[in-house]
Amino acid sequence: MPIRHLYISPGHNYFGRHGQPPGAHPGLEAREVKCAAGQEIQGGRFFGCKPDCKGRITFFAWETCEAVSRELAAVGKPPPVFRRNVVAIGVDLNDLIGREFQIQGVRFSGAEECRPCHWMDEAFAPGVNEFLKGRGGLRAVILSGGFLRANTP
Repeated sequence: MPIRHLYISPGHNYFGRHGQPPGAHPGLEAREVKCAAGQEIQGGRFFGCKPDCKGRITFFAWETCEAVSRELAAVGKPPPVFRRNVVAIGVDLNDLIGREFQIQGVRFSGAEECRPCHWMDEAFAPGVNEFLKGRGGLRAVILSGGFLRANTP
């Protein structure tokens, strides 16, 4: 699975902020991230969360990012607004739900769809929440530690 972008954010902008304004933590692009088995990406906003957390690492399809930008005429919005860690190319992420898979020697278990939320309409463009239903990405559990590297320009 080619990786186009990797992002990490040290804090929550939307999660746990119902009834409050969004936070202002940026999605920082990285060439490499360290995945900790049973945890999350080191330094990420979910690092150290409860043991049954399904959001250890999140994936998003580059093709979906391009499609939603075209559909909603929101060209120029960067992928970190989706708050996903790994932007992958050429994979149907829904096919990985309930399955184990490996990328660059790191093993994962696909937990569930990373469903969009109402914040997406504010963060990206009105209508994106509806557009992303069924293609919001993948939440996965990190089964073995290691490094992921962005490997496409």
